[in-house]
Amino acid sequence: MGARAARNKNGATDGRFRVLFVCTGNICRSPTAEGVFAALAASRGMAARVAAESAGISGYHKGEAPDSRAQDCARARGVELGGQRARRVEPSDFDRFDLILAMDRSHLAALRRAAPPGAADRIRLFLDFAPRSGVKDVPDPYYGGIGGFDRVYELIEAGAAGLLDHIGARQPAAR
Repeated sequence: MGARAARNKNGATDGRFRVLFVCTGNICRSPTAEGVFAALAASRGMAARVAAESAGISGYHKGEAPDSRAQDCARARGVELGGQRARRVEPSDFDRFDLILAMDRSHLAALRRAAPPGAADRIRLFLDFAPRSGVKDVPDPYYGGIGGFDRVYELIEAGAAGLLDHIGARQPAAR
């Protein structure tokens, strides 16, 4: 699984491994995953090798910042989410990303229904990269208290670490 030939606005490829994190509205789980993944990649010296974005199955919150509770939870751990803005998954995403990671099985099913032929092998559950967590779905913390956001953060941190291990094993650093 090598890096896709993602092109920037000038048409050049950058060679980075691209990941899209997907939840329902792109204001809690997937922006947290984007932020945690980027921060962990930076701490491991992998920031130049990977790129991450997040999106939602729905466009309910298009243009909004992440939920303030998700931001507070991440900020307490040194991760800033405030610069992100919610967006909906777009058809071009299936071409632009090496992996599209669903936060739960309902997102996985929706992504598979929307995917063009040949994209299914790049769509997976995020917590497949955190097998020790003992769960498959990152729970939606939106209607609960801050404890739910803390639990989500812990699961996402485990998933991001496993994902970076996976990417590092398949895409060694350039020498």
